[in-house]
Amino acid sequence: MGTGTFVTERPYKLPRFTGGFDMPLLVVVVALIVFGLAMLYSSSWDFSLGAYGDAMYMFNRQISWLGLGLAAALALAFFDYHNWRTFVVPAMGLTIILLVTVLLMNGIRFGAKRAILGGSVQPSELAKLVSILYLSVWLYAKREYLHDLSLGLVPLGVILGIVGGLIYQQPDLSAAATVLMLGGLLFFLAGGDLKQIGVLLIVAVLAAWLVASISLTGQQRVSDFVAGIKDPLQASYHVRRSFEAIVNGGWFGAGLGQSQSKLTGLPVPPTDSVFAVVVEELGWFGAVGLIGLYGFLVWRGLVIARRAPDMLGTLLASGLAMWIAFEALVNMAVMVGLLPFAGNALPFISAGGSNLVATLAALGILFNISRQRGEGTISDDEWRSYSAVANLRGWNGRRGLSRARRSRSVEKVAS
Repeated sequence: MGTGTFVTERPYKLPRFTGGFDMPLLVVVVALIVFGLAMLYSSSWDFSLGAYGDAMYMFNRQISWLGLGLAAALALAFFDYHNWRTFVVPAMGLTIILLVTVLLMNGIRFGAKRAILGGSVQPSELAKLVSILYLSVWLYAKREYLHDLSLGLVPLGVILGIVGGLIYQQPDLSAAATVLMLGGLLFFLAGGDLKQIGVLLIVAVLAAWLVASISLTGQQRVSDFVAGIKDPLQASYHVRRSFEAIVNGGWFGAGLGQSQSKLTGLPVPPTDSVFAVVVEELGWFGAVGLIGLYGFLVWRGLVIARRAPDMLGTLLASGLAMWIAFEALVNMAVMVGLLPFAGNALPFISAGGSNLVATLAALGILFNISRQRGEGTISDDEWRSYSAVANLRGWNGRRGLSRARRSRSVEKVAS
């Protein structure tokens, strides 16, 4: 792992900032924020009134967290992502300290230790973001050694094992699985050896089976999922109430604010079950529209990844975009009985400050990557190592690597 800063061999050439943000991404983010606030208010007022004595409590808290998240996004949009090579190790250290602090505290909510500061902050959400930053920087620095088992897969497993293990002890199975999935994805994108990736998949499957066998929570969730697949009427209470809300919504929904399930026992409608409220009130057309917004956001993230000035930017943008997609996919799939129950938030929609701030911070980094354009800074060796998925020199919008060669030749003439 190392305790110092990550340094690459190639001198870093300052990027050219275009000065503007990726406008399509900005539009879809604003749309998701507005949509999320409307649905949160609709799904939370009764729950807030019963739990806190104030119908506006959860909505007002979300507005406060939104302000903090937007400030973080704006700051990170102007913070050169290359500087994470200096700060990512302290950030990971702080994250591990926070995860250990959670385990040492006695605050148990819903049968788990996941939050600090009176239940306001969940370090596992920060851990997902920092893991992407750390692994992207680490994989970029070690890209020439990824095919060496002792320098590639083993150190990656140690990094993921520490973070994922601490999160699992809370217990937060879904967050631990998210961190492990993101680590494997980034290793794949960085050009990891296919044999090592196969080993990683086998280990992941065995670990998942072991967790499901030992953990009482895992056993219950898997058994409920299997029963629900065989017969929806035998699914868990949570999923059955979600089915009820979805059926009530039909194609066009009952209307904004007209959900009945949120008033008659749908578990935690402002958080885990918010997608069920969306479908009940806006119908399948509304649900498809929301899925379309997520799809558009991920598409823009991958476009930014293609246009990044170097491999570090590509890894960061890909990892951040796929993280948001994975969170949304898992939350929605659980509500329709396609996955075992997990605690993933629905980005921008679910109540929860930690997830909202972390998601907006990730988007701030995406905006920063989108504002930079390289000046022929990518070497042949760098792109050759980054060839796990496809020939990026063909699909990343560049005309091969000729631009980089011309740039080096010009520099020789100039010197």
